[in-house]
Amino acid sequence: MIEPEFITDLGSPNAYLVHKVLPKLESRTGVSFRYNPCLLGGVFKETGNQSPYYAFADITNKLDYEHIEIRRFVSEHGLDAFQFNPHFPMNTLPLMRMAAAVELDVPDRLRAFMDVGFVGMWELGLDFTQAEVIRAHFSEAGFDADTLLARAGETEVKAHLVANTQDAVARGVFGMPTIFVGDEMFFGKERLAQIEAEIIRQS
Repeated sequence: MIEPEFITDLGSPNAYLVHKVLPKLESRTGVSFRYNPCLLGGVFKETGNQSPYYAFADITNKLDYEHIEIRRFVSEHGLDAFQFNPHFPMNTLPLMRMAAAVELDVPDRLRAFMDVGFVGMWELGLDFTQAEVIRAHFSEAGFDADTLLARAGETEVKAHLVANTQDAVARGVFGMPTIFVGDEMFFGKERLAQIEAEIIRQS
C-alpha cells in the first residue's frame, strides 16, 4: 500500500485547508497520509520563494482573488470553523521544532499534534509567538508542552527539522502544501483531484 506524504507547516492557511479534507480523501482511497513537518520559511529561503502575501502585495486584485479562492474552498468543503489568523504572518519555528520533536519521540502522535496546531492557528486565531499561549493550548490538548518546548531548543531536534526541510527542497518542494504520491509531486490545494487520481493509479 502506498503512503502519500504531506509536506506541511502550521503557518500555511492552505496547508490547514488540505489537512481538513485529507480524511475524506483517505476514506475514498484507503490510504493514510504521512505528515512531514518542514519549515516553510526555510523552504522559502532555500528556493528564493515568498509567501503570496508578500509576493503578490503589489499586484492589483491578486490578493483579493486569493481570498475569493479560499472562501470558495471553505464553502465547498464545509470548513466553517476557518478564520484568518489576525497575527499572520507568524514565525512558526518554535512550533515546527516541537512538531519535529514529536516526530522523533512519539511519531504516532504527530498527526494529532499537527491537528491541534492547525486548530489553534486557523480556527482559534491564537498568537503562537507567545510561549505561554503555546503551552496552554497544547497542554489542554493532552501534550506535554513543557517537555516539547524544551526539546525544541535541543540540537537533535533543530537538526531534524533542518534535515526535513532541506530534503524536501532537494526533492523539488518550493512551497506548501506539497504532497508526494510516490515520486510524483503536487503543490497547492487545487491539486486534490489530481492527487486522488494518482493514488488510484499507483494503487
